[in-house]
Amino acid sequence: MTPIPFTRDLVLVGGGHTHALVLREFGMTPLPGLRITLVNPGPTAPYTGMLPGHIAGHYGRGDLEIDLYRLARFAGARLLTDTAEGIDLAAREVHLASGRRVAYDVAAIDIGVTSDLPALPGFAAHGIAAKPLGPLAARWRGFLDAGGAEDVAVIGGGVAGVELALAMTHRLRASRPHATATVIERDGALTALPAKAARRLRTRLREMGLRLMENTEVAGLSEAAVHLGDGGEVRSAFTVSAAGARPHPWIADTGLGTNDGYIAVDRYLATSDPSVFAAGDCAHLGFAPRPKAGVYAVRAAPVLAQNLRAALAGGARHAFRPQRDYLKLVSLGKKAALAEKAGLVAEGAWVWAWKDRIDRTFMDKLNRLKPMRRPPLPAQVARGVRDEMAGKAMLCGGCGAKVGPGALAGALADLPAPPAGLARARGDDAALLDFGDARQVLTTDHLAAFTGDPALMARIAALHAMGDVWAMGGTPVAALAQITLPRMSAALQARTLAEVMTAAAQAFAEAGAAIAGGHTTLGTDLTIGFALAGRAPPRPIGLDGAEPGDALILTRPLGSGVLLAADMALEVRGDDLAALFQTTARPQGDAAVLLSGARAMTDVTGFGLLGHLQGIVAASGLGAEVTLDTIPFYAGAVDLAARGIRSSIWEANRAAVDVVLPDRPEADLLFDPQTAGGLLAAVAPETAEDLVAALSEAGHRAARIGALIDGPPAIRLR
Repeated sequence: MTPIPFTRDLVLVGGGHTHALVLREFGMTPLPGLRITLVNPGPTAPYTGMLPGHIAGHYGRGDLEIDLYRLARFAGARLLTDTAEGIDLAAREVHLASGRRVAYDVAAIDIGVTSDLPALPGFAAHGIAAKPLGPLAARWRGFLDAGGAEDVAVIGGGVAGVELALAMTHRLRASRPHATATVIERDGALTALPAKAARRLRTRLREMGLRLMENTEVAGLSEAAVHLGDGGEVRSAFTVSAAGARPHPWIADTGLGTNDGYIAVDRYLATSDPSVFAAGDCAHLGFAPRPKAGVYAVRAAPVLAQNLRAALAGGARHAFRPQRDYLKLVSLGKKAALAEKAGLVAEGAWVWAWKDRIDRTFMDKLNRLKPMRRPPLPAQVARGVRDEMAGKAMLCGGCGAKVGPGALAGALADLPAPPAGLARARGDDAALLDFGDARQVLTTDHLAAFTGDPALMARIAALHAMGDVWAMGGTPVAALAQITLPRMSAALQARTLAEVMTAAAQAFAEAGAAIAGGHTTLGTDLTIGFALAGRAPPRPIGLDGAEPGDALILTRPLGSGVLLAADMALEVRGDDLAALFQTTARPQGDAAVLLSGARAMTDVTGFGLLGHLQGIVAASGLGAEVTLDTIPFYAGAVDLAARGIRSSIWEANRAAVDVVLPDRPEADLLFDPQTAGGLLAAVAPETAEDLVAALSEAGHRAARIGALIDGPPAIRLR
């Protein structure tokens, strides 16, 4: 069946609770022809309802983080880990901090608020805002690990500030029994709560020995104190701001209608521009003003999802009717909580258990996702189809989609000898063409998409292709692009090609190369590749120059294949995937320069570490010893391998190398296909330690992983 083309772009700015639930809804019920982009500063978004529990030590960091990579994969969306800084309503573009501009047909904004106090003297150096969670959690962990200091303070006497103060005190007193906390409020505290609930919280503060200072101005911060407007001071080695929640400043420059800096929306959650919607704390519900509370963001999600569908595909819009009152659950430091609704108040451990169940159920809804089932095979298929499909997951992207080494070797075995001037007999990473005294490096490579972000795919594909040139000691000069776009409208073709070519051109320019042309076509999936020409050094580095005793250096961790396979199965952690992308989007030209004296070198890609090492072993006529415990692995890769998750090409890679393996998941990763993998170099042993140190200093996670030895061309693990 002809695939349905993409015709509309929906851009979700911010990974707040509303957008998270909207993504889940689009994953459950996709809108054919829609391409979704989520923009968020990081790969996760915090569930703020569990923040006090995390600060108190009841939850780990992962317990309260919505994994946006997993959610985006489930929804068939792309996640751009970047920060929005503006919107051009006329051009329909979202402007990002990286300089990218992302085009939209319909957009929605759910970026929350900030509690930063940039104008307060000393705050930038000595304070931390309660939102966003990431910096607060990291600073709090460091404060706990440092030990010693016992005094903390919270600026802001609302419910959030009091919750944080109780949580901090509970956590600190586990190791520092005399720890104290002070809550400082410029007006009256806890004014958002009904009087009965506020009295209960004040009682709890007194019982815990916390100090509440009301009608008190803060003049500034220093390393060990909060300085007050009347000249006094409060001792504090860790000061959090839960006050001054305000809209992000860039909203004021968008041209959208606002109210006190918040985006004004109508009852359909549409802004003054009908193609832009907003929800969550950044939105002002002018038709029914309500306090900033997560319950309204959650309740708005199905309404926003329906109205986005209506804007993109037609159909009826739904009005948002926020409830007047809602259940308030306030953490009390230890595993106890207070509940209030309609004037009724209760507290105790059972309220905490109730709150904990509500919170965990919400997080499970967003994080415990399963990939959509593959359609069943027709009743009648050719012989062998069911055997070929049995137990096999969807074909991986990146180098995991390559043809196995055995099939490839068989196809190349009977090719005629190369013409004069072309040297490729050793099976090196790139072909060498002789032009008189000049020698040129020529290679080609392409990748099946493993992320919906065409710019990220283009950058990684460009760096991946240049790896073959760098591995031979060459310098990239010119590239021809080979791009297959999934079927899409002409407008989306132009948008996507612009993203691809801009990102690829930048990657090549950083290496001193340029795109000279190329070819495009439409197909089923996004595929990006490059044919690349470069200058060869006087002595190109091949596979056959290694000597006995040479040390083996690897410049990059292993495990990209298993991480990408797990991503397709919704099993990878977003933080681990983000770390992988950060590494694979980094050039290795500087590493190649440091290794220019290598006797043999290759880049580790589709055939895995041992598959590519076997190339050096066979060409050099030597054996190799590899020390498993010295090999670096990407975060999360070993755990995934231990669970039996493998890339599509893993079995073919394993079958191509005769080696005895220990029963350890790390050993499985020696056959894991690497996308934009590290350089594997054989170097003189006396230079190895200095080279590893220089590579590490340059930012590469390099390691000495073994040595070449006299003997038959075989690989041994130790």
